[in-house]
Amino acid sequence: MSLDMKEHPDAEVQKNQVLTLEDWKEKWVTRHISFHQEQGHQLLKKHLDTFLKGQSGLRVFFPLCGKAVEMKWFADRGHTVVGVEISEIGIREFFAEQNLSYTEEPLAEIAGAKVFKSSSGSISLYCCSIFDLPRANIGKFDRIWDRGALVAINPGDHDRYADIILSLLRKEFQYLVAVLSYDPTKHAGPPFYVPSAELKRLFGTKCSMQCLEEVDALEERHKAWGLDYLFEKLYLLTEK
Repeated sequence: MSLDMKEHPDAEVQKNQVLTLEDWKEKWVTRHISFHQEQGHQLLKKHLDTFLKGQSGLRVFFPLCGKAVEMKWFADRGHTVVGVEISEIGIREFFAEQNLSYTEEPLAEIAGAKVFKSSSGSISLYCCSIFDLPRANIGKFDRIWDRGALVAINPGDHDRYADIILSLLRKEFQYLVAVLSYDPTKHAGPPFYVPSAELKRLFGTKCSMQCLEEVDALEERHKAWGLDYLFEKLYLLTEK
């Protein structure tokens, strides 16, 4: 499979796929979390300097953060990290695995939601749906790292998701997003197939898009899904 085979013609095939918030919580309970990367994301590591541009004291947003180790990378470099995650298990495991003490408190604005904050104050993780998050007034961000977020959102929710992401971006933002390319007729998702045309449709009016890298990301577990190719593409979206 050549890298030129960029877009699959049947992108629409997944458009009615739906996972509920309960489905995602259940994945954490039953440990179906193969999406978690214990060593962090290698493409982010490689392009971190491009992403940060040597700036300090940035606000970085992690949508659908899970227990992503990269949150600690940014905090350790002096940045402020805010994440949103529906699973309280994922959030608690993040703090435990990173040896960080934390506090938790209910969120007045969103019934049933909580915010977990590292004692240093540099990491705040909101336990709620990303679609409820705007009510919490979390401010705007210089950077967004979107891995396993856009590709995990139900395809029918893409527009709502993009609206929230765009509302969180500050001037001179850098929004780094990883998407996957595979044959969507062979795997129902998640992760869902997000073609570059969809990325452009969602963000192209406000953002300039640059593909930083494309890598062969096929693992044995993907072959078990019935896939014979899977590419990961890293896009940098900046202010138009």
